[in-house]
Amino acid sequence: MRARGLLIVGIGGIAASLLLGVAGVASGWMSGWSFGTPGTMMGSVFGGGGRDIGMDRAVTIAQSVATSSSSGGLAADEVIEFSNNYYASIRDKSTQIGAFEILIDRSNGNVVREPGPDIMWNTKYSVMGGGMMGGFGFRNLGPMTVTAQQAQDVAQRWLDANQSGTTAKSADPFYGYYTVDFERDGTLVGMLSVNGYSGQVWYHTWHGSYIAMRDLGT
Repeated sequence: MRARGLLIVGIGGIAASLLLGVAGVASGWMSGWSFGTPGTMMGSVFGGGGRDIGMDRAVTIAQSVATSSSSGGLAADEVIEFSNNYYASIRDKSTQIGAFEILIDRSNGNVVREPGPDIMWNTKYSVMGGGMMGGFGFRNLGPMTVTAQQAQDVAQRWLDANQSGTTAKSADPFYGYYTVDFERDGTLVGMLSVNGYSGQVWYHTWHGSYIAMRDLGT
């Protein structure tokens, strides 16, 4: 494996500004879905809320998001309940590669694209126009040069340095990056992503505590 520096990309201001900037684009891309306003995105989607739509409703929403995509051929793969939000991965059924990731507001069911890697590194389904850096011109990069095993190894080294006692699970490929769940004592703790070309690490700071998971078996 080639030597790669581990870069932890800052999330706070970047994620907030990106989500605010792409809300209009996203709402046009997925007709009929309500994408959060600043209050709901930074409140309940990222900070938890009083009322809870429940796992069954979150699964229904994730499945509807997948089937309503204009690209077609997508299915919800899993839904994970965290204290701050519901997370769902949407998979390309023809390739079995992850298409994109969403967050579902716990209090009202509003949907936003997950910040960070899904917007900045997604080379096929970025709402900013595609490419490694969304709409900033990185396109047609070819197959990822970081393998799934390398991504898992990179994730484990980052965890050893920053989340002592946790273990990286298998790297799940998306277009342009991998998302890696990690566990402590056999229980899911959180998630991070690894860029499929540079090996950069982006830790998902926005979920809160893990509660439950629903595998949808796509």
